[in-house]
Amino acid sequence: MHKDQVTLRPAHLADAWVIAEYNIAMALETEGKVLDPETVRKGVAAVLSDPAKGFYLLAESGGQVVGQAMVTFEWSDWRDGVFWWLESVYVLPDFRRRGVFACLFRALEAEGRARPGVVGLRLYVDHENLAAQETYRHLGMAASNYALYELEFGD
Repeated sequence: MHKDQVTLRPAHLADAWVIAEYNIAMALETEGKVLDPETVRKGVAAVLSDPAKGFYLLAESGGQVVGQAMVTFEWSDWRDGVFWWLESVYVLPDFRRRGVFACLFRALEAEGRARPGVVGLRLYVDHENLAAQETYRHLGMAASNYALYELEFGD
């Protein structure tokens, strides 16, 4: 696949079902987590309905969505600006290693650099997902000094 065979576009509410399906597939594949489809669909629809929460960029080939990335926002008082967090990154298995994620990443990087107040891109990756880590390094990202800790509420 060449980059000219992939087109990028912002996601719309009608894309919620495919984004949710890809999120479910990604969680199972990368973390062995089984997500509740209804919860995921509602979560995706919430982002698509409220730009303050974030946005999705989709990659298409032949009229099919073949990749996605969600951007959420983190205010940094240290930098007086916003980091864009890349989340819900997924590329269909048959389209991996063909430049789909690179197209998504480069477009988001260019858009972030063009927007005043955006100070950088961040993402998190499972420490065992070495292929993804290599991809991110190849695109110019570097591992940070921070470890991610969380406390989940709910079920």
